[in-house]
Amino acid sequence: MQDVHIKDDIIRLGQFLKLANMVDNGAEARELIQNGEVSVNNEVDTRRGRQLVKGDVVSLATPSGTLSARVA
Repeated sequence: MQDVHIKDDIIRLGQFLKLANMVDNGAEARELIQNGEVSVNNEVDTRRGRQLVKGDVVSLATPSGTLSARVA
């Protein structure tokens, strides 16, 4: 799991996926989130605007396994 540092106290889920290099663009983030392939703290979340705080763990299901990143 990688730690991804943010400059503010919060970040939106779609933005975090891009910052953590888990997706290439916002459209891809939106699609994955809407399809239920993204979880926050082990719970599927379908809200692209979900606000994350430091310590939250975001996971993305991929064909080759699960990618995880922690907000730091």
